[in-house]
This record gives sequence, structure tokens and C-alpha cells, in this order.
Amino acid sequence: MAKADYFVERVQTGVRMEKRLLKVLKAFAEFRDMSLGDLLEGIVLHAFEGKVPFEPDSRRRIKELKRFYGLKLDARASHRMKERGESSLQAARAHGRKKPSSNRKSTRRGR
Repeated sequence: MAKADYFVERVQTGVRMEKRLLKVLKAFAEFRDMSLGDLLEGIVLHAFEGKVPFEPDSRRRIKELKRFYGLKLDARASHRMKERGESSLQAARAHGRKKPSSNRKSTRRGR
């Protein structure tokens, strides 16, 4: 039985990502002879279903690439990464959080 094709509309995006993480992803995509976008789509679709996106052989290759590029981050770092020079307010905004209400100025007239 033939596999179904899924016709999609792709858009160009500019995403900021940790430098060494991107290097590992690009190298792994090249190793698999696929585009970075195709690799990321596959990872995300697997993650959305709670599935592991990589077989043991691929995980071994990724481990080698992480060592080669000096990437020591793991899943525990995913919500704790900050850019050098980033203030806590900038970090909160980057994660969709607002300042505590006690620091807000009133927007009502006469106050």
C-alpha cells in the first residue's frame, strides 16, 4: 500500500537558537541528507505526539556531534537558558511573562 502524500504550505521563518545546538542540528541534517527544516518538522511532529524522534543509532550520532561541537546542554536546560547580558525582565518577556503587578503603572486617568 502506497503512503499518502501531505501537501503543505511552508513559510520562511527567522528563529533564534543557541549556536552550538544549531550546529549539531545542521550537521545531523546533513548526515541524514535532509534540510534543517525537514529535520525540525520531524522532531516537532514526533514531540507533539509524545514520540521519540530518533532511533538509537541516530541518538549515538547526535551524542558524537554534541561532543564535537561542545554542546553540553540537555533537556533540563530548555527553560533556563539566558543570553549573555540579558536582564531578568528581558528573560521574562521572552517567555511571555509580564512584570509583577506591583511594578505596573496605572493606566487609568486621574491616578
